[in-house]
Amino acid sequence: MNLEKVIFGFFIVLAATLNFGFFIGEIDRPELHNVYELFAAIVVNLIATVLKFGDRTQIGAVHLSTSLVADLQLLAAAITWAVAVHVTGTGMTPHVTSSVVSLSGGALFANVVSVVILIAETVMMRR
Repeated sequence: MNLEKVIFGFFIVLAATLNFGFFIGEIDRPELHNVYELFAAIVVNLIATVLKFGDRTQIGAVHLSTSLVADLQLLAAAITWAVAVHVTGTGMTPHVTSSVVSLSGGALFANVVSVVILIAETVMMRR
């Protein structure tokens, strides 16, 4: 068993599951979407991105691009949240919450693509 592959797979799947945990729930109810879960999703996604830098293959490039998309979407969600709460003072209205959750949904889709690529890559290695 290759420890590097285990760690790589662990962070890819953890990034997707944390993002899913934040995303799930009614889109306009802020009490169902925890800011700390969003923060954890961002941190784990950034770690997964760093782990993807070493791969020089075409699949590695797609892995990296999906991770960068997820990072961008999650950071945009966090910035939207922070601006609404700390800059404008409007707070987490249903409209703001919907925007934050929608952005995390885009990141979730990128995470799912990354997991599918990981599974496909694993299946191809067996043959």
